Amino acid sequence: MNPFFNVAKFSGWLHALNRVRVHPILRQGPRYLSQISHHDNNNNNLETHPWESKEGLMRCSANYFPLTPISFLDRAAKVFRDRTSVVYGSSVKYTWEETHNRCLKMASALSQLGISRGDVVATLAPNVPALQELHFAVPMAGAVLCTLNTRHDSAMVSVLLRHSEAKIIFVDQQLLEVAQGALDLLADAKTKPLLILIPDPENLPPPVAAPNVNEYETLLASGRDDFAIKWPITEFDPISVNYTSGTTSHPKGVVYNHRGAYLNAIATPYTHEMGSMPTYLWTVPMFHCNGWSLTWGLAALGGTNVCLRRVSPKDIFENISLHKVTHMSGAPTVLKMIVNSPKSDRKPLPHKVEITTGGSPPPPIVISKMEELGFSVSHIYGLTEIHGPCTSCLRKPEWESLPPDERFSLKARQGVEHYFMQGIDIRNPDTMERVPDDGKTIGEIMIRGNTVMSGYLKNVKATEEAFRGGWFHSGDLAVRHPDGYIEVKDRMKDIIISGGENICSVEVERVLLSHPAVLEAAVVARPDDHWGQTACAFVKLKEGFSLGSQEMINFCRDHLPHYMAPRTVIFEDLPTTATGKIQKFVLREKAKALGSLCQTKREVAV
Repeated sequence: MNPFFNVAKFSGWLHALNRVRVHPILRQGPRYLSQISHHDNNNNNLETHPWESKEGLMRCSANYFPLTPISFLDRAAKVFRDRTSVVYGSSVKYTWEETHNRCLKMASALSQLGISRGDVVATLAPNVPALQELHFAVPMAGAVLCTLNTRHDSAMVSVLLRHSEAKIIFVDQQLLEVAQGALDLLADAKTKPLLILIPDPENLPPPVAAPNVNEYETLLASGRDDFAIKWPITEFDPISVNYTSGTTSHPKGVVYNHRGAYLNAIATPYTHEMGSMPTYLWTVPMFHCNGWSLTWGLAALGGTNVCLRRVSPKDIFENISLHKVTHMSGAPTVLKMIVNSPKSDRKPLPHKVEITTGGSPPPPIVISKMEELGFSVSHIYGLTEIHGPCTSCLRKPEWESLPPDERFSLKARQGVEHYFMQGIDIRNPDTMERVPDDGKTIGEIMIRGNTVMSGYLKNVKATEEAFRGGWFHSGDLAVRHPDGYIEVKDRMKDIIISGGENICSVEVERVLLSHPAVLEAAVVARPDDHWGQTACAFVKLKEGFSLGSQEMINFCRDHLPHYMAPRTVIFEDLPTTATGKIQKFVLREKAKALGSLCQTKREVAV
């Protein structure tokens, strides 16, 4: 058993449904995330249950069972047994009954390999059927799932395997070289993870048999479909570890519990405006926040998972047409790919397709162009530490009568919390006071509720800092409008202070992206001996366009106060994570290396 996930001995401690401090589920000897807190911030004793003194009331197996999203699969096998659960190319098509049996057999096979309650099982795979199955099979075996970013190199994969103490790693055939390189770097580890290969029947020939490499389907066939599921002892048991996506250079292990995963798996379909039995195209990586909890949530709805290995406009349009996709999701980068795709890659949509975007504020012009193509765009906001989505920009009927520019600006806001959040507030991070609802005063987004993480694995200091003052501190700066909707302005580390004035990089980026020649843009601070900092823009142009840096600067000055306009423009491809987020820490280093602008003779342009 992984000592960091020794849950059983703490099961009696977890009475409270909401805690400000993290539960002590991650401990090894003297190391632990946080001591248990027996009181909330209002000095209310969380362990007092007045109802226990009432005659005739009891909690028992008839009326209480720990909340867990793996229960959705049990129900799907009964209610939606003959409906299609998973589709992948021309080689895979399962029903929910078949998916249920396959997950039971894989859970059984994992147990036969010695995986026990609390052990970590890692994956390195794109959106393929095996990854969807492992979201159920691993916790059904009592283990903790750790889905790794497919863009990581061998060095980073080895670091995360060591940190999580994974016992097994399931690896997609296309990523085998990366995984083997990572295992080579773990030569000094006490035990190396067992490697299970996931073959790719659609794109590659069967792999050549290699020593110490097991194969997914062979392992699954060794399991039993009458396996007794290892249900969580408490709903606060860990279900997964998700490492932050890498927009900073130091990923942290975010621990989810069964309760939070269950609740967010219900809330996320609501924010996606899903009804029963949707058909969902997987363009959001399943490894990212467990696919925004939809890996589990689609089972609750009896939906169809259309797996997509590679995200491209052509593949998106073809799958929508072929499978009559009703819903999909993606970062604004995916939306930009779609609206800028050549007409030869597009197909008419069979119906309006609901697409939900998040990760960074989408420019209103992108929302407008998506809707022209027949998509209906919803905007959400979230973080890895909150299971992904925690707000949605709920569309109001009266918006439809507004002028287009105003309507799309409203839709680009981050909106209001979903109904499993206890609260989302905009507060001064120093005083913890609420900012006024004036749409102008900037504060930090702070969150509390049942879908907030349990904590950062093996990182007491980071956990305590994140939960400072009884709220999760997001690090995002935003305003709240008079209608209660929030709007993200910037990351705290991305705000640019020039001559004493605050410049929100998001606002500058929106202007840059409104230029017809611009495909992608990011703005960071460049150090300056006179102004302190100036705005430095990194811009990727659309194919076939040519533009000079001064033209871009003048365009910004025509649409922004002059102090906000970038003084440096660099044209190049932008570094991104696998989820489409721009890695601004890379761009900040580049801007820093440029030195002070006031000492240079001319603007820098590449």
